[in-house]
Amino acid sequence: MNFFKKIFSPLVLIISFLFLIYTSYKSEIYWDGNRRDYFFTYYIISLLLIFFSISTFFISKKKKEYLIILSVSLIISLYLFESYLSFNNQFFKEQTLKEKLYKNQTGKKWDKRSKFQMYMDQKKVNDNTSIRVNPNFFLNTNESIFPLSSMSYSETVHCNENGYFAIYLSDRHGFNNPDKEWEQNEIEYLLVGDSFTHGACVNRPHDISSVLRKLSNKSVLNLGYGNNGPLIELATLREYLHPKVKKVLWIYYEENDFKDLNKELINKILISYLNNSNFNQNLKSRQNEVDEIVSNYLENKIIYKKIKKEGVNTYYIKKLNKFVKLSKIRSSLLHNKQLPKPPMEFKKILQLAKDLTTKNNSKLYFIYLPSYNRYKSKYDNSNYDYVKNVVSELNIPFIDIDKKVFQKEENPLKLFPFGLFGHYNVEGYKKVSDTIYNYTKD
Repeated sequence: MNFFKKIFSPLVLIISFLFLIYTSYKSEIYWDGNRRDYFFTYYIISLLLIFFSISTFFISKKKKEYLIILSVSLIISLYLFESYLSFNNQFFKEQTLKEKLYKNQTGKKWDKRSKFQMYMDQKKVNDNTSIRVNPNFFLNTNESIFPLSSMSYSETVHCNENGYFAIYLSDRHGFNNPDKEWEQNEIEYLLVGDSFTHGACVNRPHDISSVLRKLSNKSVLNLGYGNNGPLIELATLREYLHPKVKKVLWIYYEENDFKDLNKELINKILISYLNNSNFNQNLKSRQNEVDEIVSNYLENKIIYKKIKKEGVNTYYIKKLNKFVKLSKIRSSLLHNKQLPKPPMEFKKILQLAKDLTTKNNSKLYFIYLPSYNRYKSKYDNSNYDYVKNVVSELNIPFIDIDKKVFQKEENPLKLFPFGLFGHYNVEGYKKVSDTIYNYTKD
């Protein structure tokens, strides 16, 4: 115990300073100062730890002994609680339930392959196979261009929330459309948005754009991609807006669009779309470069998977890293469960989108999509009021899918996969699409 008494104060002081240095590195260098609000709590904790460690130099040996016992007990308790949270994983419980329900409803077994395994199996059948690569994967890279789509003319493995993997053939620009849509003289609808717009995790003809295509019997272009936020959506609109588009649907998802926007604001290329209304990467004519960037990304992922398969199991290294950092506890206790505050750039982005569509002689509609959590627990509705006010101030038609679809359901959760967390199921996409069509048709 005497040895621990001697090293306790210096050790705690060193750890406290290392914690402060690491927090500063993540906040000011890695995130370039763009996420100080997030790291503010950790700055406070590190400073308190420093003051605490300094004070331990001046306490009696007996008090230091008690403090050591208390500290060791606290650390053991924290890691025991972290272990409990790690093993009591809600995701795996829900996944097991989904698999049982899928078997009962269809008589089939859930496809348990990973996205990578599915990709490798499809590659054996069709060499022209790819995995969906979201634009936000390139936020922290230094590519010469910022891709806003994925591989063109490729059988694209999407995602699995309903027991099977959704797969689609991408068009000439890497989006989820029949390629012929780009050749039409008039486009009834052009959609921008995130994974819900993209069509996760259903096959055509069950995604929103396919249903609209069938209802209107006219051409529809889907430019949505998973994890897109408002700034990427503005960039996509500027790059790919068809001159003959009649209606633009800006599809907003309440759960994470502002979180995604905060991340997008750190990318220099994306910021150029916000600060310069004439900025354009001319991506329509640079699809070969987009394909090459996406291909290199996938190749690196495949190499990573092969290394992992050969014995360097980075999965468990990552799990251990998260465990040491008490990730579950921090997520449960320290991180604010409220939705992120609306970035001030949101209104400017929408204004630029409206100006662009007006110049194109297109009509802009704002579609507000509700999340699973709205119907599962008490929901923070503050961002909804803000978004609706901004859209109204800009005189953009606002279509509230919560009120027009989900509130009319006796059980809104039935529009999600097996009533559990995820994107909308086939029925959910259909009802959302029907409503959009009814409120936007001529």
